[in-house]
Amino acid sequence: MIDRDKFPVDPWRLVETSFGLDDAGVSETIFAVGNGYLGLRGNHPEGRNAHEDGTFINGFHETFAIRHAEQAYGFAEVGQTIVNAPDAKVMRVYVDDEPLSLDEAEVRGYERALDLRSGVLTRSLLWVTPSGKEVQVEFDRMVSFEEKHLAIMRMTVTVLNSDAPVTISCQLINRQDGEDVYGGTPSVPRKAGFDPRKADRITERVLQPQEYWQDGVRSALSYKVTESGMTLAVVADHLIETENQYDARRLIEPDIAKNVFRVQAKAGVPTTVTKLVSYHTSRGVPARELVDRCRRTLDRARSEGVQSQYDRQRAWLDGFWERSDVVIEGHDDLQQAARWCLYSLAQAAARADGLGVPAKGVSGSGYSGHYFWDTEIYVLPFLTYTTPLWARNALRMRAMMLPHARTRAFMLNEAGALFPWRTINGEEASAYYAAGTAQYHINADVSFALAKYVRATGDVDFLFRDGVDIAVETARLWYTLGFWRTSVPGHHEGETFHIHGVTGPDEYTTVVNDNLFTNVMARFNLRFAARTVRMMADHDGEVYRRMVDRLGLDESEPEEWERAAEAMHIPYSPALGIHPQDEVFLEREIWDLENTPDDKRPLLLHFHPLVIYRYQVLKQADVVLALFLQGNHFTAEEKLADFEYYDPLTTGDSTLSAVVQSILAAEVGYQDLAAEYFREALFVDLGDLHHNAADGVHVASAGGIWTALVSGFGGMRDHYGELTFDPRLPADWPSLTYTLHWHGTRLTVTVTRDALTVAAGEGDPVRFGVRGEVYSVEGGDTVVVPLIGQGPVRAGRPTIKQFADTPREDGTLLSASVPNVTSAIPIIGEGVDPDHNWD
Repeated sequence: MIDRDKFPVDPWRLVETSFGLDDAGVSETIFAVGNGYLGLRGNHPEGRNAHEDGTFINGFHETFAIRHAEQAYGFAEVGQTIVNAPDAKVMRVYVDDEPLSLDEAEVRGYERALDLRSGVLTRSLLWVTPSGKEVQVEFDRMVSFEEKHLAIMRMTVTVLNSDAPVTISCQLINRQDGEDVYGGTPSVPRKAGFDPRKADRITERVLQPQEYWQDGVRSALSYKVTESGMTLAVVADHLIETENQYDARRLIEPDIAKNVFRVQAKAGVPTTVTKLVSYHTSRGVPARELVDRCRRTLDRARSEGVQSQYDRQRAWLDGFWERSDVVIEGHDDLQQAARWCLYSLAQAAARADGLGVPAKGVSGSGYSGHYFWDTEIYVLPFLTYTTPLWARNALRMRAMMLPHARTRAFMLNEAGALFPWRTINGEEASAYYAAGTAQYHINADVSFALAKYVRATGDVDFLFRDGVDIAVETARLWYTLGFWRTSVPGHHEGETFHIHGVTGPDEYTTVVNDNLFTNVMARFNLRFAARTVRMMADHDGEVYRRMVDRLGLDESEPEEWERAAEAMHIPYSPALGIHPQDEVFLEREIWDLENTPDDKRPLLLHFHPLVIYRYQVLKQADVVLALFLQGNHFTAEEKLADFEYYDPLTTGDSTLSAVVQSILAAEVGYQDLAAEYFREALFVDLGDLHHNAADGVHVASAGGIWTALVSGFGGMRDHYGELTFDPRLPADWPSLTYTLHWHGTRLTVTVTRDALTVAAGEGDPVRFGVRGEVYSVEGGDTVVVPLIGQGPVRAGRPTIKQFADTPREDGTLLSASVPNVTSAIPIIGEGVDPDHNWD
């Protein structure tokens, strides 16, 4: 899955031992550095031969009118896309006026490494110039976790065997509105054709220059975004340390600033240039004020000292790993990849500070920098159980989006609020409603994450202050979106509650009735809202009354929510013994994935949506995800039957799928398959398994890695707010150790084949269950629970063949096939048989 000659195993570093252009986009992603607010792609400081010279700031975006081929009422009207912020990474080196260009230079001893403990990207190389001069070039880059607006880049150049003139050219470049002289066509052309996963492109000028100036070795650029009105400032300061003689020159224009250091280098005498850069953005503050903020950030960094920033970065990460590390004994290759995933989560979320967590974090422009439901289901669990403050900040983002969500619900003729499927500023940005707006489950996903956070932390204050509005407004939408049906006597008498015209997580099946995932999660949402309202009334009458007045809550609403939840229709097929994904899913023909050509995957890039929608085929786990999130509502037998049916139908075209399939495979006993899915998810980016890692880190998949380790192999569940464990340790893993925070008490959990050990830090006692038995651990104590086995064990993997010739409810038989695959678009005309089967 990864070239170990080029990327050797190191449990605490991601190391690259040779330079190449063939994987430039992927290496830029996996060597990106960021803090959740600011992200710098892993471009080389020379600024040449990049796949995407990217500097991204969370939430910094442009808007544009969405032009629908056929407009209809309620379609999303305004799109949003992340803006490529001015690039401060450029630090070009010249010796004898010859540039260092890695694609042409004679380079020896190359190593680039991202150190996961220090939070610093380093690069070391020996460059032999055409005239035989040996030049040692050391470089490092850091985006501070402590100072969210600060990045530091440092370059040391030493001519080892001769005196020589050395030039180091430090630049700020507005790449959004035009490449520098080394831009132009990327050396590795991007794949042609349509790909909905890539960012929207705006051809008009985006960044309008505002104030720009230079003061000594300090340079400033600032801009206002044309349509969104957002503002940005970037200021760079420079320090030079050398015993060589040098002078400094500078240049400033609206879209570029240069600080150039010309050095008369003596043999063996190093020259170090340190570049301190600050970025500030705003939705309404004038650019001039942002420039002042940048200056203050840099003044503070300089007064504290550069080394202090590196020391604080290391201390911050020491705390992060103490809270978050997962230790896989005996498998350094898996350990390295797992830690890289966890580190990527910190880089995507740590300093989001009330912004969302984009699907690519701040590592790339994929998915236009949008926030999706991925955050709540795949990223929030990690944040909640390791650093709850980050989870609360992410949930506050949803609370602040409520005004837009209310407007959206009203537009779609519903009460309450409807969160957007994809957005930056709170407005729905999906131009394709069938696989976008129709994913109403986003409402339940947000409420589910809120409930998980409150139950794990006990943060009732946040629930009563910000969370209750989310719970109430999302429940209101479900109640008006759904409807009641009353059975005639003799036909399962009673009322049932149904939800029609929605799309579940599986985007290969759209706008359906009674999607199981949606109904199960909506049921949870309705119950959670009702319980929250009642808890407020019992806990604090004044807070409750203010909420009632603020939201106009009728006292009868919680009862109606609970009634709808109890009557929620959950599809089930007695003939097949499984839960259909939706009311008519089983009526479709089965897509034979085993016999689908590899060059036709992923399906969304090779088949029209209408072709895909006619089949039983999944982009990602749908029912299986419900089995995990709401596992307390399904029996072990139901989980096994559902997993065995849906696993062969799941393409894995979405990176959100493998982690969930791994968790359920482990639970129902397919332990080897669980490990296989885990490895597939683990190397999604490091191995570029979906061929789009160049667009940025798959942050949700990285979050799912933590969940697969902790909930899949570690067996942790928290249904009903009760902490339980039922481990499924892979056969060749000696042990697995992870950390959880439960109501303020840190728990270190170690799983071996014959025991589960829970060690508690300081705090209140924690009750937990292990395979039906209840235990309690006091703060500072350790409890060891013996284990017999690691759950059921089943060989192989499920196959759809086991359902061949099985009758549906109507008596027809299930069968599998592949749609006609055309090698060219047929042209129907004179001399052509229109009935010809074009295959």
